[in-house]
Amino acid sequence: MSPVPAAPADPTAVHPMPGQPRVVQLKPLVTSELIEVGAYSYYDDPDDATAFETRNVLYHYGPEKLVIGKFCALGTGVRFLMNGANHRMDGPSTFPFPTMGGSWTDHFDLLTGLPNRGDTVVGNDVWFGYGSMVLPGVRIGHGAVIGAGAVVVGDVPDYGIVGGNPARLIRTRHDDETVARLLAVAWWDWPVELITRHIRTIMSGSVEALEAAAQEGTS
Repeated sequence: MSPVPAAPADPTAVHPMPGQPRVVQLKPLVTSELIEVGAYSYYDDPDDATAFETRNVLYHYGPEKLVIGKFCALGTGVRFLMNGANHRMDGPSTFPFPTMGGSWTDHFDLLTGLPNRGDTVVGNDVWFGYGSMVLPGVRIGHGAVIGAGAVVVGDVPDYGIVGGNPARLIRTRHDDETVARLLAVAWWDWPVELITRHIRTIMSGSVEALEAAAQEGTS
């Protein structure tokens, strides 16, 4: 009898690595309707990785969303600042008096109409380095790399590598033609069985090999 093939990694396991509670998969963990995370994206934190929604997504008072794609790797201390962090800057003071309660709440209209850049959207297969920060409304492309300590204030292209404060594009991981081919293959959308068969190609193979593997899913 042929041996029964081992099952692929379980996308519903909060703690995918036995004995490593510091690593959590985010999709089965998050509960907020304003946060969407794709399968297998994970966060690593030795303190309390399960508190990602409250410790790492800040000032999330709505209604904008945080959208994170599949197969993203988030290093310790990654922070997403949402639009609730904004203050008025057109008057003498930036202090948000109405949020402090009491009769000051009568002036809550002063907090309406603050700048809102909309949803924060992260593509698939994005790697976030230790302590990086993403400001409200940023779009990060597929396959991007966010350097440790980077403060991302603007959009990041597909397969771009950014670093610094404010983060700037250091280089792209591939030339434009290769990026286009990788986006067309979109391996992160393959059935998990196909991904499982071609993990070595996805991690270390050529674009040609990846394109050949993609044809299996169409035959």
